[in-house]
Amino acid sequence: MLPSRLRARTGLAVLAATLALTTACGEAPQRESDDGGDSGSASGASAATATSAEDLGGLAALEEAAKEEGKLNVIALPPDWTNYGEMISTFSEKYGITVDSAQPDANSQDEINAAEQLKGTDRAPDVFDLGSAIARANVDMFAPYQVATWDDIPEELKDPEGRHVSDYTGYMSIGYDAGAVPAPTSVEDLLGPQYKGKVALNGDPTTAAAAFNGVVMAALETGGSPDDVAPGVEFFRKLKAAGNFLPVDPTPATIASGQTPVVIDWDYTNAAQTQALAGKRDWKVVVPEGAVVSSYYQQAINKDAPNPAAARLWQEFLYSDEGQNIWLEGFGRPVRAEAMQEAGTIDEEAFANLPEAQGDPVNLTVEQEEKAKNYLSANWAQAIS
Repeated sequence: MLPSRLRARTGLAVLAATLALTTACGEAPQRESDDGGDSGSASGASAATATSAEDLGGLAALEEAAKEEGKLNVIALPPDWTNYGEMISTFSEKYGITVDSAQPDANSQDEINAAEQLKGTDRAPDVFDLGSAIARANVDMFAPYQVATWDDIPEELKDPEGRHVSDYTGYMSIGYDAGAVPAPTSVEDLLGPQYKGKVALNGDPTTAAAAFNGVVMAALETGGSPDDVAPGVEFFRKLKAAGNFLPVDPTPATIASGQTPVVIDWDYTNAAQTQALAGKRDWKVVVPEGAVVSSYYQQAINKDAPNPAAARLWQEFLYSDEGQNIWLEGFGRPVRAEAMQEAGTIDEEAFANLPEAQGDPVNLTVEQEEKAKNYLSANWAQAIS
């Protein structure tokens, strides 16, 4: 999560390698392994069924098994999204594991589709980073796993079996080029003539979490509620009718070129653009007061992962202090932030640099999210057609 997730998800800059995920003619090659594809420890335990590092004999044994595989397949992780570029390169260098990154501009549903299409091949994604609605709808595809820092993660932010676990969040925001448009303070400001042909939403809200929550933010500011997102859809209908809505997915390139001078997206992606465009464009970020919308992305392991040990080591790295602080450096709010503050292990400077927000964050419940998803499925396309 700008095209589906800020295409180049703010902050990451280096991918260890690129894995093409386009469907080729013929059948993809099968992974070869002495033990049928299930890496294991010296004791014979299988990484593919391990629900914690302890099942393999501890973190050192998991690391050894992952290094033997030597590869990790990730998907939908733009380098400029919550610092995933650094996350990937640091993991690769730390463990000597090649990371193949497929479809960095894909959305959450694309991840699931790719896993289904490539099941049984060595190109299938090992891990996922998904919006919560997509994660909950596909829980049968995930392997249960609990990282070493499991107890630091609030109970309400993780599946009890560890099939999907919250990782980082942000707040919905309006990013804008202060040199091209007046400063907005609310989404309703964007209906004004000064924003004609200038407002972009990051993705399709029926498939992309960022866009979905952008509609929720608009709903909260225009008379709606977590139980009623219809006003949010109506807002975008008005935005389109006014000629202000841009039917393009914003990217770092479109922002830099001036093509998308206003972008509704997570504050961490917009804040990263402020940093990236320093001295080039005066890109600013505002989180509308009274409409602070938050939603955690979810980490999950593909139960059919071709590199099951590397998949589990990746999770351990993401939820370590090092991994959590890398997300924080990319303006994401890591799920272990409170525990790390208490332990004194959080990057205080990066924490202080997070965009300012006023008001209590709104997190949709499972029921509210499902209701909103159904409403969008039935009404979004017609509203912006």
